[in-house]
Amino acid sequence: MCKSDTFHDEIGDDHISSSDHTPLRADAFDRTDEEKIELIQKNVEDILNTLGMDLTDDSLKGTPKRVAKMFVKEMFGGLNPAKKPSASTFDNKYKYGEMLVEKNIVVYSTCEHHLLPIVGRAHVAYISNGTVVGLSKMNRIVDFYSKRPQVQERLTIQIVEELKRVLGTEDVACIIDAKHLCVNSRGIRDIESSTVTAEYGGAFKNENTCKELLNYIQLETKF
Repeated sequence: MCKSDTFHDEIGDDHISSSDHTPLRADAFDRTDEEKIELIQKNVEDILNTLGMDLTDDSLKGTPKRVAKMFVKEMFGGLNPAKKPSASTFDNKYKYGEMLVEKNIVVYSTCEHHLLPIVGRAHVAYISNGTVVGLSKMNRIVDFYSKRPQVQERLTIQIVEELKRVLGTEDVACIIDAKHLCVNSRGIRDIESSTVTAEYGGAFKNENTCKELLNYIQLETKF
């Protein structure tokens, strides 16, 4: 194995990100979704054929197209800027000036190093400076940036930066606790560990504000 291969393997196994932006080529959207599905379908067929699978079997006949549609329409749908949630906000007419926390937002993403799932929870908070955003919009922002090949650190930063832009404030924070199947199901095969990342902006860099957020996250909600 050459030094370059070893270097890239180490980046993948250590889950290192080389950029805080999703690495997209300039021509990423020159093809339509339908064209991408057709090309990916052929590539999946090649992979399965190479592995020796019998694609005439009823169980496998539709697999290449199913996988291609899943990649383009679902798992990696967040790559398409046209699917970005609208940035509608509202005036904070009730003058709520304390922290707002949306916790336990489900995260389903995909590790860009091995294309295996990242599954966990995101806790997102902000302090209004005059505008508020709908609660479901916070979930949609998490979902949008999750649906692409990702690393957890970048995902955490992207969620915070998008909410800063939408709300016009630096006072935004995000904490993600997630399991990586590239750690759980291969390599070290550690099924117990999870990864926690955090990004704090503005007031959340203050120790007391940060502690308040962590206390809210630890509250148990029962129905």
